[in-house]
Amino acid sequence: MLEKLRERLQAHRPQRLALDLPQAAVLIPIVDRHAPTLLFTRRADHLTTHSGQVAFPGGKREEQDPDLLSTALRESLEEIALPRERVELLGRLSDVISLHGISVTPYVGLIPPDLPLVPDLNELDAIFEVPLSLFLEDRRHHTDVIPVNGRPYFVPSYHVAGQVIWGLSAMMLVELLAEGFGREISLHREPAGGRLCYFPERLLRARDGLTQAP
Repeated sequence: MLEKLRERLQAHRPQRLALDLPQAAVLIPIVDRHAPTLLFTRRADHLTTHSGQVAFPGGKREEQDPDLLSTALRESLEEIALPRERVELLGRLSDVISLHGISVTPYVGLIPPDLPLVPDLNELDAIFEVPLSLFLEDRRHHTDVIPVNGRPYFVPSYHVAGQVIWGLSAMMLVELLAEGFGREISLHREPAGGRLCYFPERLLRARDGLTQAP
């Protein structure tokens, strides 16, 4: 399964945004277990922005970063003590834009199981893994219907072990599932079943951390 993922992501042509915006990058770590998992972080409650949000390790590009992949790997080292040499790059996904006006580039990487990862408590409360099967089987809790420039985006929301995976992270997962695993899932198509939760656009900016696709 993971070998096929590598092939599909290498053949994928993700969208790049030629916009004059601040840049950031994240790493989507797939843990190479017998039953693979995805690794997530939870932002610390004491932070003034994105507090309590579930996210992939990553952050803003800094001047010393030669490229955005370096940003994702540097941030992963700083946030969860993940050495860059333990990351096998599988591919890149399309850029997305946050509601804070930041262009975010996701990279997909394979990491070994049971690394001694440690959260930076200045930024994170926890590191946790979720079985990849939960996403492959589309076991979403509900679907957030988010208006973006007058067009609805159907964003899955996953609830697992007391954590909520939604917003920007869920949008990235949709592309990973569609392009990397060939699943019939799209942000632009209403899912066949399940509960829909509609977000009025005026409320979106009040929900800290909610982000949008371009």
